[in-house]
Amino acid sequence: MTARPRLRRRWPWLSAGLAVLMLAVGAALVLAFPSIAATGCPRCYGLIAVQDGLYAERGLSNAERRRLVEVYRDANQRVDGFYAGRESAPVVLACFTASCYKRIGGGGERGIAVRNQAVMLSPRGIDPVIAAHELAHVELHVRLGARRDEIPQWFDEGLAVLVSDDARYLLPPTAEDRCRDTSSESLPRTLNAWLRAASGDEQVYARAACRVYRWADAHGGQQAVLDLVDRLNRGDRFATHVDG
Repeated sequence: MTARPRLRRRWPWLSAGLAVLMLAVGAALVLAFPSIAATGCPRCYGLIAVQDGLYAERGLSNAERRRLVEVYRDANQRVDGFYAGRESAPVVLACFTASCYKRIGGGGERGIAVRNQAVMLSPRGIDPVIAAHELAHVELHVRLGARRDEIPQWFDEGLAVLVSDDARYLLPPTAEDRCRDTSSESLPRTLNAWLRAASGDEQVYARAACRVYRWADAHGGQQAVLDLVDRLNRGDRFATHVDG
């Protein structure tokens, strides 16, 4: 008969302890993964809305704001045009200063996609090609869902180059063959292998883009990519349709 009153007296202390523990875990996650936290609460990291889906640091000049809006519009048009519409709607967090980018968890990259929910752009990534490249990753991943792992990293990266129309790695659309690097060497299949390869030779992007471009060109262009996504979502294997 005496156990229940003691339990009731202890309950507030247990609740308070659990609340403190949850706050500590939340704080640890924010410190360990600021990019994820910034995605969920851009304003908590000093970013303000420029327009729907687009955030930037405070204090931008009118010229910087106009440039960012143009980059955002151009990048979205590239992805929309390739996929004939969008299934993804990531927020874009743009930083014009290195301190801003570091604060939201960025590193030395120009831009990065975060969990298919956001794209972060560094000062060197305020560019329609870079923004479109990262948005293209998100769009492909959202369309594939659980089948994302079926796509090797080289195809994911090469396709993003193609969608963003990156002139560093592809010749102009008027060229008979857009490949800048036609090497037939094996390309990295995993993200870690890709990062290692790209850190030593950025032209791995050109080789991947060439592989994807030639495959798509031989199978119906942009529609070949949409058809591939549909087939993978129906359970087909990537290797059945694309020779890596």
